[in-house]
Amino acid sequence: MAVPEAKQWYDGRHEQTSSYATGKAAKEERTSVPRWLPDDAAAVSYAMRTTGGERILKATLGNGRLPQECKPLNGASAPAPEISASWFDSDAAHGAQSRCGSYYVRLENGTLYAWQTNEDWLQNNRRSEE
Repeated sequence: MAVPEAKQWYDGRHEQTSSYATGKAAKEERTSVPRWLPDDAAAVSYAMRTTGGERILKATLGNGRLPQECKPLNGASAPAPEISASWFDSDAAHGAQSRCGSYYVRLENGTLYAWQTNEDWLQNNRRSEE
């Protein structure tokens, strides 16, 4: 029993969660918040793992539409988020519709759920170094 508890403690101590009134405030506070998040997004919740690129994001979009930078998945499947939070839909991957940068996204009734896997973060950082 001690091993799973130790892993949960270890993983949890390397995660940070924040809330912001707007997308603009979130981007000003944290450079790791994706730049494609609209400034007027509201009720932004964001969690990240400090030991890798795992990220989750939830926000309310004022116009109820995904940003223009987002591209449809066209039937491709999305991996499950690699971190969790009580405010994030753990089943988000089953309804993933698009990619916004290195994030998978699902939009449901104006609420955006977005997540990035560590592998996608690594690939995105490799491309930016080239």
